[in-house]
Amino acid sequence: MPPSRSGTSASQCVARNQRARVQTFVERSDVQAQLQANGVNPADVKARVAAMSDDEVAQLAGQIDSLPAGRSDALTIILVAFLILLITDILGVTHIFPFTKSLKSSTK
Repeated sequence: MPPSRSGTSASQCVARNQRARVQTFVERSDVQAQLQANGVNPADVKARVAAMSDDEVAQLAGQIDSLPAGRSDALTIILVAFLILLITDILGVTHIFPFTKSLKSSTK
């Protein structure tokens, strides 16, 4: 797709919007309360979202978009946090789950 006048392609705009949606979701007070209740530091989740690829963010944004309007239950929030942590473990950014194998360690 050709870049727009500002030098940004449509796919870059979509990726930026999806990342903003995920970040906005993570910043919600009810989501942060659930993360903290489950021992997850919201600041860590924000940093991990920032480190995710555009494809990973798109997948997560799709899951958030599929939530019923006006409602997100604790299980969904926990699932989203788990997926973020799992993806960052697989990418080698963190090592939280002992059952994952980091892509970084397999490429050395």
